Amino acid sequence: MRAVGHALGLAGAMTWEILWALVLGFFLSAVVQALVRKSTVVRLLGDDRPRTLAVAAGLGAASSSCSYAAVALARSLFRKGANFTAAMAFEIGSTNLVVELGIILALLLGWQFTVAEFVGGPIMIVFVALLFRVFVRSRLVEAAREQAERGVAGAMEGHAGMDMAIAGEGSFRRRLVSGRGFTAVAHVFVMEWAAILRDLVVGLLIAGAIGAWMPDAFWQRFFLEGHSVLSAVWGPIVGPAVAIAAFVCSIGNVPLAAVLWNGGISFGGVVAFVFADLLILPILNIYRKYYGVRMTLVLFGTFYVAMVGAGYLVEILFGVARLTPTERDAMVMTEGIRWNYTTWLNIVFLVLAAVLVARFVRTGGIPMLRMMGGAPGSGHDHGEMEM
Repeated sequence: MRAVGHALGLAGAMTWEILWALVLGFFLSAVVQALVRKSTVVRLLGDDRPRTLAVAAGLGAASSSCSYAAVALARSLFRKGANFTAAMAFEIGSTNLVVELGIILALLLGWQFTVAEFVGGPIMIVFVALLFRVFVRSRLVEAAREQAERGVAGAMEGHAGMDMAIAGEGSFRRRLVSGRGFTAVAHVFVMEWAAILRDLVVGLLIAGAIGAWMPDAFWQRFFLEGHSVLSAVWGPIVGPAVAIAAFVCSIGNVPLAAVLWNGGISFGGVVAFVFADLLILPILNIYRKYYGVRMTLVLFGTFYVAMVGAGYLVEILFGVARLTPTERDAMVMTEGIRWNYTTWLNIVFLVLAAVLVARFVRTGGIPMLRMMGGAPGSGHDHGEMEM
């Protein structure tokens, strides 16, 4: 029981450390999603030109989602006419180029990892686009579209189908401060939390258990820490494999990344590990339902190679710039809650979260919450709901 208590204590401490950042990140994401309609996104993603892919990645980053919701939303955009490569760029941006991920990386691992996220994410998208041009033929895309049109349910379909954006005239600021704007932000905020909560809790518990029960010596041998060159080569290869085996996706894998960094994985290996949230086994099964077996195998192969390549390039670039961290002191092993700036920030943002949740409940949010896991297309346009 003492070992279990130690693991839970570490998980709780990490939760308290990142809580305000999660609230802030999802609030900013909710503001963006309340102002930009999904139909607008589809119109901007009609081809796979570099500019279009950059726009797709930016829109994905602005509409941050859990991995399951991002995958479902990418399929929804593809069905509505978005280019397949652009839809995948949107999906990558929606999980791996988001503000809350960057903040939490900075809090638990250090600012260098946040910079690596925003450098490595676009590199991964470039690799994916290049690999798609070689391996993804038009016949394969058409077969994937036929499978997507069947509407086989995966996960978070109702959430992906809901368009919360505020229709109407007026500036962004005017729409945002209106009653409808406040309601839309509150609904998106709670939906995003509901989507991420399971994976976040699982990730924190796994990180707490590994941090408490597995000695650093095991990870140091596994990641070849004593061999600088071999470790740099091995880390990006094995990082995604560990993520796939851990079954943790999205922001939930950052605490585990902190444990692995303390255990000896290379800098580029952490980058590849964090990006591998889109290849965990449940999501691979969803790809199979969405696009068929052949496209799933292509997505697995291209994404994996792109993650490894991004890890290598980040390792090289940061090494040349002398930005690679030298200390392995990620915030994992500190138990307890202290009265410091983190506590004050948590209090402020918990008040904000409470206000948004109250608005959500008062404006019919509970019935919408029940539809989050519904069938594709079951979501409602926010403009049809009472504000």
